Amino acid sequence: MTESDKRILVLGVGNILFTDEGIGVRCIEEMLTKYTFSDNVTLMDGGTMGTKLMGPIMEADHLIVCDAVLCDDKPGAVYRLVGDDLRKSLAFRDSMHQTDLVDTLGMCELVGNRPEAIVIGMEPSDYHSMALELSPTAQACMPAMIASVIREIEKAGGTCTQI
Repeated sequence: MTESDKRILVLGVGNILFTDEGIGVRCIEEMLTKYTFSDNVTLMDGGTMGTKLMGPIMEADHLIVCDAVLCDDKPGAVYRLVGDDLRKSLAFRDSMHQTDLVDTLGMCELVGNRPEAIVIGMEPSDYHSMALELSPTAQACMPAMIASVIREIEKAGGTCTQI
């Protein structure tokens, strides 16, 4: 399989009702309005669907998860997490969606098709307030998060063109 044949799933997760907890979903929304992607790249709003994401995840060769992560850094910091750090990053307290995503990745592995996975995450500024908009800090740092996601898409064999 060549790099350009790899099926790449870019999955935004989080709860958009709680300000920056929706960072991953908002990242996907913004990317869909500003870029076009090669046929082997799929962007998906995974919201808080948890194990319902098992089908799309199992169909992918490479999984890029966009999410809010708690790493005790300054709000707006952008991270690239792989390997053992995936579990740490997806243990986002106060939310059910990441626990479900960790379980989903484990189930995919059990049935024999867990894609290579990374997380591009951002430290949230506010994930307790009920609001549909991201915090000003998260909005200001979104271009850096998107740039990181695009680098991962290109490393995995996909292409991205600004509209």
